[in-house]
Amino acid sequence: MRYVWITFIALSLILLAVFGWPQWRLSFSPVPRAPVAELPVQRTAWVSPRAATRPDSVVGFAMRQLGTNYCYAGSTPATGFDCSGFVQYVFNKFNVAVPHSTSLLISVGRLVPREQARRGDIVVFTGTAATSTTPGHAGIVISEPGQPLRFIHSSSARRESGVKISQVEGTDYERRFMAVRRVLF
Repeated sequence: MRYVWITFIALSLILLAVFGWPQWRLSFSPVPRAPVAELPVQRTAWVSPRAATRPDSVVGFAMRQLGTNYCYAGSTPATGFDCSGFVQYVFNKFNVAVPHSTSLLISVGRLVPREQARRGDIVVFTGTAATSTTPGHAGIVISEPGQPLRFIHSSSARRESGVKISQVEGTDYERRFMAVRRVLF
């Protein structure tokens, strides 16, 4: 019976040390701590507060992935990318959290008019079906405002699948265009 009590006390002390000790130690700290002022922070869903990244760096990193294979639900260069996995991988490299879901990418960041799309913005399209009205594809804008809208993305197209560059104007992407979202401010 003595060993049961010793084991119980030892486990209790371990749990106290892991979960309770840091809070107890901070509450009885001999060094006075200055109060921290709470500042109002306006955050957009799925976007990291450290989103002040240079768009050229994001686009440059994305361009280094050109030719990487397409893989359904893929999110790494080793396995290949699907469209949202590619967008997520690129932005995660710069500590900007975006979801691995095209249906969620349509609401990240801030909506930008198509004519004002710039490098590093996210562009979202419907699916390929002619009647599709929901998000089904995404990429990263590589053009500047005033230029034809070009983007880098991971495509599942039968011809030239994988990470590639495409243009919106004059292609089926024009019909499928939904929105441009800015996550780099």
